[in-house]
Amino acid sequence: MATQFTYEDYQTTAQWLLSHTKHRPQVAVICGSGLGGLTNQLTQAQSFDYSEIPNFPLSTVPGHAGRLVFGFLNGKACVMMQGRFHMNEGYPLWKVTFPVRVFRLLGVDTLVVTNAAGGLNPKFEVGDIMLIRDHINLPGFSGQNPLIGPNDERFGVRFPAMSDAYDRDMRQKAHIAWKQMGEKRELQEGTYVMLAGPNFETVAECRLLQKLGADAVGMSTVPEVIVARHCGLRVFGFSLITNKVVTDYESLEKANHEEVLEAGRQAAQKLEKFVSILMAGIPQPGCAN
Repeated sequence: MATQFTYEDYQTTAQWLLSHTKHRPQVAVICGSGLGGLTNQLTQAQSFDYSEIPNFPLSTVPGHAGRLVFGFLNGKACVMMQGRFHMNEGYPLWKVTFPVRVFRLLGVDTLVVTNAAGGLNPKFEVGDIMLIRDHINLPGFSGQNPLIGPNDERFGVRFPAMSDAYDRDMRQKAHIAWKQMGEKRELQEGTYVMLAGPNFETVAECRLLQKLGADAVGMSTVPEVIVARHCGLRVFGFSLITNKVVTDYESLEKANHEEVLEAGRQAAQKLEKFVSILMAGIPQPGCAN
């Protein structure tokens, strides 16, 4: 089995990037399934394929391009992952979350996570955006956590708190930004639950997840958030509700990846505008978390 990355491995990748670009990002954005179009909004953009970056895993899922793009969004220096890594691609979680610690070493202080998710909350409609208030790390219940193994104090403490994982100030600013946009649907807010996938959920599983208090379900995001909080990054995120989960045995509906990507395409402009406005609300570097 491959051994986990060392601090030096993260440094090697960070140094390679710093020597290949003049950009010095403050904000990192991880683009979810079908949401990679955000990178088109960057000015002075410079991109690297994952395959050319030392130690970087490769993205194998349709809708994930596999590029790291540096640039400016609404005046903020950003780096965006156009394509993330998933547990269900066969990657261990320490590999899934590798870029997050690299971002920390690049000088990033804020991580924005986006994903495509199934709506568990019956009030949600396809195309809604849900601000993530909290998460349930189901793989963690069965011993899958990116922080398992020796802890490196240079990144963070052995036992990090997760009760404040999603930044409250940024969530308040998100509601204000949403009002400015004048959208018909209100901005949703709720709890995201992560399953490993790659299969979509059974009816019984969806009913269980609703009872657990989850509002949206997906196959990503939580590992990156855990590692980001461990190394002191400010985090906020949102889910695009791309399908409503099936909770009725009489229903003929079933989830598929194509509808997920299509919902992403339809909501793309709304999302891009939203993230762009939110950039202005991120505090200047050096402000306390």
